[in-house]
Amino acid sequence: MVIGSRPTEGPTKRQSGPTWLRHVPAASWLADYRIGWLASDIVAGVTLAAYAIPVSLAYAGLAGLPPQAGVYGYLLGGLGYALLGSSRQLAIGPTSAISLMIAGAVGAMAGGDAERYGQIASLAGFTVALLCLIAWLLRLSMLVRLISDSILVGFKAGAGLTIVMTQLPSLLGVSGGGHNFLERALLLAGQLGQVHYLVLGLGVVAILLLILGDRFLPGRPVALAVVALSIIMASAFGLPALGVPTTGEIPAGLPSLDRPALRLRDVEEVVPLAAGCLLLAYIEGVSAARAFAAKHGYTLDPRQEFLGIGAANLAAALGHGYPVAGGLSQSAVNDKAGARTPLSLVFASLTLSLCLLFLTGLLENLPKAVLAAIVLTAVYGLIDLPAMLRMWRISRMDFYAATIALGAVLLLGILQGILLAALASILLLLARATQPHVAFLGRIPGTNSYSDLARHPENEPLSGVIAFRPEASLLYVNAESVLEAVSSRLEASDSLNIHMVVCDLSASPHIDLAGSGMLHQLHGELARRGIALRIVGARGRVRDLLRADGIGERVGGVDRLVTLDDVLGSVRR
Repeated sequence: MVIGSRPTEGPTKRQSGPTWLRHVPAASWLADYRIGWLASDIVAGVTLAAYAIPVSLAYAGLAGLPPQAGVYGYLLGGLGYALLGSSRQLAIGPTSAISLMIAGAVGAMAGGDAERYGQIASLAGFTVALLCLIAWLLRLSMLVRLISDSILVGFKAGAGLTIVMTQLPSLLGVSGGGHNFLERALLLAGQLGQVHYLVLGLGVVAILLLILGDRFLPGRPVALAVVALSIIMASAFGLPALGVPTTGEIPAGLPSLDRPALRLRDVEEVVPLAAGCLLLAYIEGVSAARAFAAKHGYTLDPRQEFLGIGAANLAAALGHGYPVAGGLSQSAVNDKAGARTPLSLVFASLTLSLCLLFLTGLLENLPKAVLAAIVLTAVYGLIDLPAMLRMWRISRMDFYAATIALGAVLLLGILQGILLAALASILLLLARATQPHVAFLGRIPGTNSYSDLARHPENEPLSGVIAFRPEASLLYVNAESVLEAVSSRLEASDSLNIHMVVCDLSASPHIDLAGSGMLHQLHGELARRGIALRIVGARGRVRDLLRADGIGERVGGVDRLVTLDDVLGSVRR
């Protein structure tokens, strides 16, 4: 531990020593720790714990688990991440989307058995940790980038609406029910005549206080203050006797650590559930961690995050919790409170331990409507209408992708929704790759440069020549589409006056055998019509493949020095 003045933020240095220490970031930041950071980390940890108590109780209820399960997730998950995570500000705990995913998937697996329900939820945490290790070994961090931002916007909106619909019954004091958004909405509409107005009043007041506190006291534990006030009122006025549902007894004491009570083969559906949880945890966690790393000027290791998330889930599952993740809201609380290192998570866990030992009796009269209010105010940011409208104005394809993800979550549920969203993202990528833009070129007036005629109608058409530029790599997924575009252009032209077609490959960084085969096929079609084919602008590796496949000789060579203007000049001469 270094004692001295506050240094500037920067990348974490790798420690010399055993190789395995490179995969334990705690060894690095502890070696560079400065005593001046300690007060900031303590304050941040206590503040994070104050935020975590009401939120974890609410999310545990959303997941259909006992309230202490949520607290265990923050307490143990934070310790696991502090050891192996690469972010200094990311806070780990239950999240709304994962809690809803657990609620939607585990109920059917448990068959109404409450004990088995908790065991499956913990097994999901163990499985997430196992999948994290596999993903780290296989270096799968790149695959997560296949899910587009537009898909995530739609998915988060669908998750937010679904969570809202699950919490409205608690806010209104009715039973609710249903398996998806539409069922819940229909059942809730039929129960509006049974609204418990005292419960509704408590919930509305809590929402107002939370919103006002977030606006005028940002970064303060407003939710904890609202929880404390509601407990005092419930106890003073005997609200449980008036029919106001409360959390009930919360077992005192620290969680006991134990291996999973079930095995993977005992629950067939747990692996897809864990894969969905991991996908959500990694995307949300890395996105938040990158934002804070950029803010504070240090380097985040996306691959290391698999180990951090895995350690957090392993620790939470050992304590009978359920899958956890890094979230933007709790991380923002941690950052605003002054967290300098993951030691803040350790102090948060110590604070939560003290609360579990001595303060659980105070939470028995906490109204569930207040917990519903906390969830509702926490998830409203998931529904990003401005982003949806922006996509509608700028890119309809992205808007449709977001809409697919939103509809999948609302109709199929959170787990099937995230899996379908991932599939839709990959299909969207493939759809774009299979239909690349093919620019047909004309001369820019007064120059020897050429650009897209469709985009710049003022360009001068090329006499007797068709010059085209595929604006993508020429691969098996799009080669046929490019050939069709060129053939259609040739048919639309007066082919009797066309004596040369020029393929400009300057915008095609890669080509495979299917792309080269397309050029062979195009050459054959043109030769039957007495039209020459030339290739210009090919990059080094592209030229190598074209020469090896024999197309280079058939088109008169592929030379890096020959330009489109050179070819057209030879035609004019």
